[in-house]
Amino acid sequence: PARMGLPALGLLLAAGLLHTQASPSARSFQLDYKHNCFLKDGAPFRYISGSIHYARVPRPAWRDRLLKMYMSGLSAVQVYVPWNYHETLPGVYDFTGNRDVEAFLDLTAELGLLVILRPGPYICAEWEMGGLPAWLLWKPDIILRTSSPAYLAAVDSWLHVLLPKIKPRLYHQGGNIISVQVENEYGSYYACDHGYLQHLLGSFRALLGSEVLLFTTDSARAQELHCGTLQGLYATVDFGPGSNVTEAFGAQRRVEPKGPLVNSEYYTGWLDYWGEAHASTSAAWVARGLEDMLQLGASVNMQPLPWPGADYKGQYKPVTTSYDYDAPLSEAGDPTEKLFAIRTVISKFQPLPAGPMPPATPKYAYGWVALRKVSAHPEGRTALAWHCSPAQHPSLSLQYADLLDVMDVLCPSGPIQSQFPLTFEALKQIHGFVMYHTQLPWDVPDPATLGAPPHSICDRGYVMLQKEYQGTLERDGQTTLHVMGRAGDSLDILMENMGRISFGANTSDFKGLLGNLSLNSRPLSNWLIYPLAIDTAVQQGWPHTALPKSSGGRVGPAFYTGTFETPGIAWDTFVKFPGWSKGLLWINGFNLGRYWSCRGPQQTLFVPGSVLHAGHPNNITVLELEGAPPTPLLLFLDRPLYNRTLGCSTTATE
Repeated sequence: PARMGLPALGLLLAAGLLHTQASPSARSFQLDYKHNCFLKDGAPFRYISGSIHYARVPRPAWRDRLLKMYMSGLSAVQVYVPWNYHETLPGVYDFTGNRDVEAFLDLTAELGLLVILRPGPYICAEWEMGGLPAWLLWKPDIILRTSSPAYLAAVDSWLHVLLPKIKPRLYHQGGNIISVQVENEYGSYYACDHGYLQHLLGSFRALLGSEVLLFTTDSARAQELHCGTLQGLYATVDFGPGSNVTEAFGAQRRVEPKGPLVNSEYYTGWLDYWGEAHASTSAAWVARGLEDMLQLGASVNMQPLPWPGADYKGQYKPVTTSYDYDAPLSEAGDPTEKLFAIRTVISKFQPLPAGPMPPATPKYAYGWVALRKVSAHPEGRTALAWHCSPAQHPSLSLQYADLLDVMDVLCPSGPIQSQFPLTFEALKQIHGFVMYHTQLPWDVPDPATLGAPPHSICDRGYVMLQKEYQGTLERDGQTTLHVMGRAGDSLDILMENMGRISFGANTSDFKGLLGNLSLNSRPLSNWLIYPLAIDTAVQQGWPHTALPKSSGGRVGPAFYTGTFETPGIAWDTFVKFPGWSKGLLWINGFNLGRYWSCRGPQQTLFVPGSVLHAGHPNNITVLELEGAPPTPLLLFLDRPLYNRTLGCSTTATE
């Protein structure tokens, strides 16, 4: 599948014949069924393109990444457009800052790169819900990726906003977009609704015109090609290193007897799941497969596998924050051995641009930074924090406030009362966390089983009794805990959305408590439910204005803060969490995503230099969910670390 924390970067290479330039009035990009190739401006053409996800690359780094792609020998880029990144709520659109897709496309044109656009509406890409907005699930009886009237109405509304921005940038209109994908790997979805694909084809044609080349992508399996293709959309396939190239392209030929051979997603690496070993793919293996396909004259899209999604493969498998993917360009935008191996293969088929490859971005190990727990009370304005050079280890003084003590800050509108739990979707909460609060209805002098029905914990629940952390309930994992207490004792469950499923049949991935909790099989009721706006609070400066509180470490969800100053620079860095369990990190209000040091494999979070302030204090906020170390320290490094084995006692490796 199409696989998109921060940057995801791959390579798309299409082999054909050398191209020639035509006058602007003759601009066209077409299929040549007679000679099984593309035609650009009427002449046989080959393009060598790279896939880049602008939503995962900080805007200040766009030019750097695109220039490195160009210097790799690429003449085009392939671009996903995540619907939920732009229509954040129904009818509420955001095309500013890092979401300014028009500015990104204009930059590709400025650098002389062509574009293959993949606007969905579904894109997969390991992106939350495959790019579909979670607010679609607010609509009763909606069936995603089908001819469901409610779904089609939302899709049409979105396309009428997006595609008019795209049309002036089409190649035949004088722009640089040579082709547009419709949907993505639809054959892998259970619905097999050709009426839906026909509707999309009509919408794309109505909004983009009849001249633009539209295509689909599916695996080489016959059933998926049957369900994912449609007359009027050029069918392409995807497969990875080790596949039988002749057999895979033979599958494409069964649905497209003529036209260019295209592998739209040739995987140069693979994604990581929490709790599994770090994935890697041999550079030599990738290069060998690429050369085999280019020798056949095929088009090849080499795909590198915070908004991370999840897969479902017999169980829920959340994707790590990092989208490094063992890609030719790393998450930090650094050229790798794999990139140079690919560049060598490209040089056998066409000349490379003159000049050297731009270097890796500078990195800096800022060293140790100590954190404190924050106050429950926003009144009072003191600043107490630590800054340490790499060689320093300061004496520490800790202040703390548990998450339960700052509910008024995180949910200023107050709780919603309900007899039974409500899902995130019923609460219109898209990301993050919801707190569910009730009281024990009777005395529990002996250990009693707190449990949930099957498949009702989505995705992790952090349980507190009388504000004391009891343990965690987990989707497809532990769903019961033993508790004791008195009637009237407070029971709180902090539910975390770990990412909605982005690939497969179940993209209707509801979050929160999907069923009622019970105590010794007796249902609990009378809930107060708090949708938490943690991102908003941190972006507005909380908790760095909070008054330090008493010292001491405790387990359970809590916020920690600190500051550090850089030595007059703002270079990229990687932050490690020695002794921490699981949580989220913000620097200067920018959400850098989820860490889960104990489970791995990812051990560091990438911090782009663009989020740092050179020569000024940088505010750090950590929400630790299970338990911080007795001495809460962060370590800033100049390289990422991965853990290739499971378990808390394993050793992190570079």
